[in-house]
Amino acid sequence: MSDKYVELDFAKLDIERQKRRGCSEAVFCECKTNEQLIKIFKTFHEHGQNVIGTRVTPEQAQALLEEFSDIKYNSAARVVTLVQSDISKTGEIAICTGGTGDIPVAEEAAAVAEFYGSNVKKYYDVGVAGIHRLFDKIDEIRKANVIIAVAGMEGALGGILAGLVDKPVIAVPTSVGYGASFKGLSSLLTMLNSCAEGLTVVNIDNGFNAGYSAAQINRLISGGKN
Repeated sequence: MSDKYVELDFAKLDIERQKRRGCSEAVFCECKTNEQLIKIFKTFHEHGQNVIGTRVTPEQAQALLEEFSDIKYNSAARVVTLVQSDISKTGEIAICTGGTGDIPVAEEAAAVAEFYGSNVKKYYDVGVAGIHRLFDKIDEIRKANVIIAVAGMEGALGGILAGLVDKPVIAVPTSVGYGASFKGLSSLLTMLNSCAEGLTVVNIDNGFNAGYSAAQINRLISGGKN
């Protein structure tokens, strides 16, 4: 074992990440076996560290819940969290979705942002098909330090929000949509080609990276520390 990571047969666990980056480890659970996840979480548990797992299946979550009494499972976000040190929250992140179908990705972003020390407010189903719904909430949304826009189909929500606010906007394209949306590619290209300044785009369905990045920005703006 290094003083910077713990070597398992199948993984090297970055136990110094909190010190180095200000944010503790995250585990991408997809493609891992239950046995691997239990060993990973047990190691972090022994080191007294907080850890979040993403893209967790119900079966994986059940295996972890049976093993650890202090693990929490958010089925909507497909996220598990092991919190051993209190997380103080600061600032505010607004998370908006174009439609109800985008909520699972938004929930992942919300769970991640909260785990990394941000307060979150949610504004769901405010897409361009009924844009008056967005306008009804825009004054509240503007109060946030960072805004996450989650949208599939044509993905217009990110650019519209970026044109209405003076805060950083992180756009998340989702794979929601009919055939010509190409499993999120249409939304991704719309967001990448937006003419609205200040719009940053993450990968398709990548709520994790949106929540993580938003939390980093929010922490800097708020002057807080994880």
